[in-house]
Amino acid sequence: MVTSKITSKGQVTIPKTIRDTLNVKEGDYISYEARDSEIVIKKVPKADLEWVRALRGTLSEWEDNLDDEI
Repeated sequence: MVTSKITSKGQVTIPKTIRDTLNVKEGDYISYEARDSEIVIKKVPKADLEWVRALRGTLSEWEDNLDDEI
């Protein structure tokens, strides 16, 4: 087990062994999921981020068109 200490700002440093295991680097995104008394940390694939960005653009266009129809 590897441990980290939470700072006064609520921040933690992800230990190098964990970063290496997840293959995360500066600028990468990670997701957190709380499960009972555990937290699951996963690397967010770049393809997922691109999909979310594309979806945001599509939804904002859709909302604009809806306003025109009302």
